[in-house]
Amino acid sequence: MAYRSYQNFLGALEKAGELRRIAVPVDTDLLISEWANREMKSPDGGKALLFEQPLVDGKVSEFPVAINTMGSRRRIAMALGRDSVDDIAQEIQLILKAKPPTDLREGWSLLKQGIHLLHARPKNVKEGPCQEVVHKIDPNQTSNIEHQLSLFELPILKCWPQDGGRFITLPNVHTRDPESGARNVGVYRMQVYDEQTTAMHWQVHKVGARHGKRYYERGERMPVAVTLGGDPVYTFAATAPLPDGLDEILFAGFLRRKSVEMVRGKTVEIDVPADVDFVLEGYVQPGEMRPEGPFGDHTGFYTAVEDYPVFHLTAITHRKDAVYPTTIVGVPPMEDYYMGDATVRIFLPVFKMNFPELVNMTLPPEGVFHNLVFVSIRKQYPYQAFKVMHGLWGMGQMMFSKYIVVVDEDCDVHNTSEVLFRLCANTDPERDTTVIKNPSDSLDHAPSKQNIGSHMGFDATRKLPGENYNRTWPELLKMTDEAQALVDALQKKTS
Repeated sequence: MAYRSYQNFLGALEKAGELRRIAVPVDTDLLISEWANREMKSPDGGKALLFEQPLVDGKVSEFPVAINTMGSRRRIAMALGRDSVDDIAQEIQLILKAKPPTDLREGWSLLKQGIHLLHARPKNVKEGPCQEVVHKIDPNQTSNIEHQLSLFELPILKCWPQDGGRFITLPNVHTRDPESGARNVGVYRMQVYDEQTTAMHWQVHKVGARHGKRYYERGERMPVAVTLGGDPVYTFAATAPLPDGLDEILFAGFLRRKSVEMVRGKTVEIDVPADVDFVLEGYVQPGEMRPEGPFGDHTGFYTAVEDYPVFHLTAITHRKDAVYPTTIVGVPPMEDYYMGDATVRIFLPVFKMNFPELVNMTLPPEGVFHNLVFVSIRKQYPYQAFKVMHGLWGMGQMMFSKYIVVVDEDCDVHNTSEVLFRLCANTDPERDTTVIKNPSDSLDHAPSKQNIGSHMGFDATRKLPGENYNRTWPELLKMTDEAQALVDALQKKTS
């Protein structure tokens, strides 16, 4: 199912009882964040919230604010047009089974080919709803335009008390490689400096930063377009850890089962989805850096002030009925957990292709994505758990995983209590741990030096001969199936 607009998605949420409208005025300075944080901490992620009268500097904004729209398993599935995200995993598995790949690279190639076959490439159109209203920015304020929409008039949140300012938190940042023309869409937070400039928080490991480096080496301005809203699959695709060569817009077309219509920007040579709510057009000037932060981040802590590139606004375009989408991050659980959980579930077939022994995998909310990974395997030979750990550390953004815990196939990795029980019961710390040096998440404050640190793996599986264990491994307590069935029947009679 492809949503015609962000409004269409919100309507679907409301019809399903997943949206709560807030009619009273609520300030974008901390108060929407506090309200949303309480909702996100509710059982099963609470409800999506639509603030109809967001206050910006005491004035009601013309644009409503939507938040927590993907903050539950049901809503993330709805955002992706499915009853369950597991349905998408099955679709990917069918593509990979069409011609079983021999290695990971061939698997990604096959996946790209399958997506190409299932859905047409993005389709270029001459105009779209995202350009119903156009505000070209005059940096010198010398034009005859009566009013230029500025960043200060958008209902951008200040999320946490010590944040360095207001932050755009769900921007889809569109860039192109100046040499190959390859497109990238990533979600990089943007701190608002003034009416026409923001920070561009692309970290050293991100593709946006790589594109920027190539423009800097050429001494050229880097054109950038930032989109907000539209079909929610755009944002999900932009957050997905896709390999190089798998276009986020193509992946979005696969998810929505319909090719994405793209329109050229008014002031930049960048194509954007025609149905989004807002487009911020502009450029990044090579060599121009400015302090960004602090920011209350997904780690649950404030990230420090650091220099990042500066984005200069050249135009704002938007739909007439535009809604401003946003989110907040912080101490888990938050909305981003459900987006990350969906990503793991969807791409599990790709991991299984490289690790045939893998049964299941999850990133618990307490690990805020990169800090903790639980993996279950069908163990057949000694040190197989360590083989899986090292393999995962070598796969894309999995390189940031600080702790990996490997358990046997009969352990439910989605049950943190059960995993911790196995970890405590089945490990000898000296024998069953390994520590490696690896790149670290830029936002991780624990390593002594930014971007580099150590990671630890735990083998919490049963031990086999050859793993320096010379005793008889005990059997886990389990009641017989017959006894369980008899008690089930007795309880049913007495209920």
